[in-house]
Formats: sequence, structure tokens, C-alpha cells
Amino acid sequence: MTGRKYPRRTGGSGADSTSRAPGAGPGEPGSSRRSGSAQDQDPAARARDICYRLLAMRDHTRLELEQGLHKREIPPEVAQEVLAKFDKAGLINDEAFAESWVRARHANKGLGRRAIAQELRRKGVDQTIADDALEVVDADAEESRARELVRRKLPATRGLAAEVRLRRLVGMLARRGYSEGLAFRVVKAELATEDEDVPDWDPTSA
Repeated sequence: MTGRKYPRRTGGSGADSTSRAPGAGPGEPGSSRRSGSAQDQDPAARARDICYRLLAMRDHTRLELEQGLHKREIPPEVAQEVLAKFDKAGLINDEAFAESWVRARHANKGLGRRAIAQELRRKGVDQTIADDALEVVDADAEESRARELVRRKLPATRGLAAEVRLRRLVGMLARRGYSEGLAFRVVKAELATEDEDVPDWDPTSA
């Protein structure tokens, strides 16, 4: 008499795979991933890791780090405790950040004082600290950088009406944070070097 034949189990749909509870204990597939997940890590340790990663990319203000921790759901009290330790250790320095930010944004992006000041405010830099950092961009430095920007854009405007050239170039400087008075003065002077008959246009009326 032959033995009874049972249906052959297929793939992972048998009792072995379906009988495991979602919260399988140690030694079962998937348990090591869950036990070592970010959710199971100590919040303070997670906060420190997040801050170190952010600071490794570039300098951050205290507000930026705080926002980064909030985005990653670190409890506020834990975030403040960790940030206080980073601050005490000198790893957070808004003064140094502001100084390097001003130089980089003015030299590399050609931004004027007004635009850089707005960026520093958004990043949580204290007004006094921002004002001190912005002193490196004095009136002469700002005008010199504005002239460089205009000279770079002048060739692309040739062939256009003088008033159109004037408006476009002044608008370009205004978007970068230069005052309208400075922008108009610089653009008018640069157009004059090309013997352009510049119209007497008041930028505040545009």
C-alpha cells in the first residue's frame, strides 16, 4: 500500500512563512532591521548624528540645525539639549557663519547688501551679528561688484533700445539686492561708455 501523497508546498506561501507574526522575535527574518532602525535609536544620539551630518556638508546656524531636527521629528526638548551642547562646544557659531556667508554670497553670487541681509534673517542670524558681518561689503565694494555684473550683461543687450537696456540692467541689479539708486547710477555710467544716449529715467517710477 502506497503512502498518502500530500500537496507540495509552493514558494513562501506555506505555513512557515504565514505563521510568523509581524513582530517576530530575534533571529527571525527582518527582526535585525527593525531593532536597529532609526525609530529605535536613542533620540539624543539621533539628534547628534543629524547635526554632525549637516555640519559636515557646510556651516549651519543654530536655527537651521533646529529646523533640521524638527523635520526629522526629534522631540523639541531633546533638540534644545543637544543644540546647547553643540553651542557650548563651539560647533555652532553664528558670527563665523555670517562672515563667511556674506563674503561668499557677495563674491560668488554677486548679491548686494540688501539681499544678503534678507538671507541672514531667514537663517536666524541676529540683526547685530548680521550688521557686523555686512560691514565687509561697504559702498565701494558694492558699487564695484555691481559694475562687474553690468559689464558682463552689456553684450547681451546690444541692439536693444536704450530705455530697454536701462530697465533690464537696473532690474537685474535690483533682483540681486542692489538699491535702485545705485543700480541706475552704475548702469547709466556703463551705457555711457558705449556712447549710448541714456534716457533720463527714474527707476522708482517703474
